[in-house]
Amino acid sequence: NFLRLKPRRHLRAPALCYLVLVCDAVAFAEASEGISDVYCERILRAQTQGTRRDGHHEFRLRMEGDPETYRPGSTYRVVLMATSPAYFRGFTLIALKEGREGTVEDDYAGQFQIIDEGETQFMTDCPPAVTESTPRRRTRIQVFWTAPAVGAGCVTLKASIFQKKIIYFQDEGSLTIPLCEKEHAFGEATETPEMDCCACGTAKYRLTFHGNWSEKVHPKDYPRRANHWSALIGASHSKSYMLWEYGGFATEGVRQVAEFGSPIRMEEEIRQKGNEVMTVIKTKAQWPAWQPLNLRAAPSAEFFVDRARHLMSFLTMLGPSPDWNVGLSGEDLCTKECGWIQKLVADLIPWDAGTDSGVTYESPNKPTIPQDKIRPLTSLDHPQSPFYDPEGGAIIPLARITVERIARTGQQCNVIPDTLDDIMTDIGHEEKKEDNIPETCIYSEWSPWSACSSATCEKGRQMRQRMLKAQLDPTVPCPHTQDFQPCMTPECTVEETFTCMMSEWISWSPCSVSCGMGMRSRERYIKQFPEDSSLCQHQIEETEKCVVNDECSPSGCVMTEWLEWEPCSTTCGLGTRRRERMIKMPSRDGSICNAEMAEVEKCMMPKCHTIPCMLSPWSAWSECSVTCGLGIRTRQRMLNSDSVECPEELEQSEKCMLPECPIDCMVSDWSDWYECNKSCGKGHTIRTRMVKLEPQFGGSTCPETIQRKKCKIRKCQTKTKEETREVGGKRRRHGKAGSDAVVGDQQGCRMQSWTSWTYCSKSCGGGIQERFMYLKKRVKGSLENNCKDRKEIRACHVHPC
Repeated sequence: NFLRLKPRRHLRAPALCYLVLVCDAVAFAEASEGISDVYCERILRAQTQGTRRDGHHEFRLRMEGDPETYRPGSTYRVVLMATSPAYFRGFTLIALKEGREGTVEDDYAGQFQIIDEGETQFMTDCPPAVTESTPRRRTRIQVFWTAPAVGAGCVTLKASIFQKKIIYFQDEGSLTIPLCEKEHAFGEATETPEMDCCACGTAKYRLTFHGNWSEKVHPKDYPRRANHWSALIGASHSKSYMLWEYGGFATEGVRQVAEFGSPIRMEEEIRQKGNEVMTVIKTKAQWPAWQPLNLRAAPSAEFFVDRARHLMSFLTMLGPSPDWNVGLSGEDLCTKECGWIQKLVADLIPWDAGTDSGVTYESPNKPTIPQDKIRPLTSLDHPQSPFYDPEGGAIIPLARITVERIARTGQQCNVIPDTLDDIMTDIGHEEKKEDNIPETCIYSEWSPWSACSSATCEKGRQMRQRMLKAQLDPTVPCPHTQDFQPCMTPECTVEETFTCMMSEWISWSPCSVSCGMGMRSRERYIKQFPEDSSLCQHQIEETEKCVVNDECSPSGCVMTEWLEWEPCSTTCGLGTRRRERMIKMPSRDGSICNAEMAEVEKCMMPKCHTIPCMLSPWSAWSECSVTCGLGIRTRQRMLNSDSVECPEELEQSEKCMLPECPIDCMVSDWSDWYECNKSCGKGHTIRTRMVKLEPQFGGSTCPETIQRKKCKIRKCQTKTKEETREVGGKRRRHGKAGSDAVVGDQQGCRMQSWTSWTYCSKSCGGGIQERFMYLKKRVKGSLENNCKDRKEIRACHVHPC
């Protein structure tokens, strides 16, 4: 599953880019002249230098989903993998524009994102590139790569890796992925998925809409009054049904969303499709169009997909406007690996529904007859357009949509194994809902949700609170003591909320009297009238009684309103709280004011089960327990309260990896000494031992594996003249072998020639070979006992195993 970013759709001249994955810099020679020292000259040299080997069967570079094109601005997961038992040690990734040499910063295209800091990091001497964090054996790495902006043209992803002294580099085949830019031309139909979905089970997603349409970002003719986003409407559906598409015509439901911001007819059309739709997607409208996230949370909705209904579409109107919307059409959440996309992030530009011919935000209604096709707006549409740019630049996105997978159910059949992130997303989603609070802040449990703030069918808000029990570090703020969620009275339906849209109530007016009982009022206004132009039946003004001071006699005094209640006097169990008020106006007759100045009431905090654990912040991680290889590091924190039992852990440990430890050479014990290579006189004998383990990572080299020493069996006898005559007068012939090389008789003995050397007794680690000389015919007489077969030995295959 991969993270993708949708593009801003506009046209520019194409330019070819190359993404090069090359070997570890330690294998390269120094940079050649003519390449700048500032950027990645050593990496570029890998394309022309070093030992190259074909990597078709051992290594593979792939982009998750195996797309044939890329979308500008989209982010893809790129994986380099080795097939067992192969492995690699080093790598480097870089993206380079066509025709550039990498000597200036502008030569580089796209941007990398680190997934695992323990595996990958940005190069210090080459900021655009990514390399390994620690040199060691590995079979797989992965990174995110964000494609360049619109107009970059074709891109080539190319891989080289470093394994010992071998560089694997590929110009085509399994280590190269060619991609070209994908973009929508004006009037082009939305692409329908070519293949059926093969994923199993169901997936649950959360769609979150982040509006970016504001006066600061889009200042030209920005409508300061009544700017808003309409209620978002969409669905997860099959590929045989499309809610809207580029190059198609808007349905009546799409027209009503585009022109009036009303989703009612659109929802009816969706629900009429029956089994073609799995989930209807809806979020509330946003008035005004933009507010900071600390004032208003981004609207979101959850939906499901399955194998038959794996597409997602939606739209929402920006108002006021003629018929302008943003949205996605037929977005496929199923991957080619039979899995479900983990996250989709798309920047949204406006599109025209083709039903109204207005060119400004507040153009009067002017129906387009005949109706035009749906198309994206451009910066060259009309000089009066708020998005007009005479140079034809890209329209700044008006919104961003995030679609994040939050759960999977049923048996899954994805080809690529789940990562740890995938598993944690499925089983840990509910645990992640709780906000992240600093470790130095101790809170009570949340209170129950309050009653809904709206008594009508307008959406209201519920609130819950929690108390800050302790702040261990005064320099670290402790936020989130209040939480809000939308609500509606039980008898209301969602459809009714879209019938007549009302604003929030304005604050209450001051009381009509300064003493005694009076009246106060508050107002609200209509945001959107019903589709049928009927009048809104909701109340736009409310009044209620108010009491400033109970006694209005000459001796009575005028008091201020009560201040807020002070915090409860205890952090657990039963306590009290207090509030005060002051004298606003003394009595007219100068008498003493008898009104109460303070009130006290009981308050109940969470039960006092135990004294809460108050912990110090975590200490820094200790040094690794080893100086090389795999070790452990720890950190601690202190208990700052008098709790008898504290379930919180006070010490944590984790693995740490340092460069691999040196491994010295290991050899076996010496063998016994072999026989002497001479049968008489001076000779030599040998003994051997084997290499059991080669040195690694700078370990000590191997010692000798063969030893020789002299040997002397007995003194060789010298022939006399009489002995020479005894054997028929045969004479010895001296050659390279000296006195041991005999042709014919030797010492009165008739010998055959030496045999060939035998095969070596071992294939490596030191063996021996033998050859023999056999007696032809024994001679009777005084020399009979000296006539024996002879043997010679020598060492062979002494290289380490």
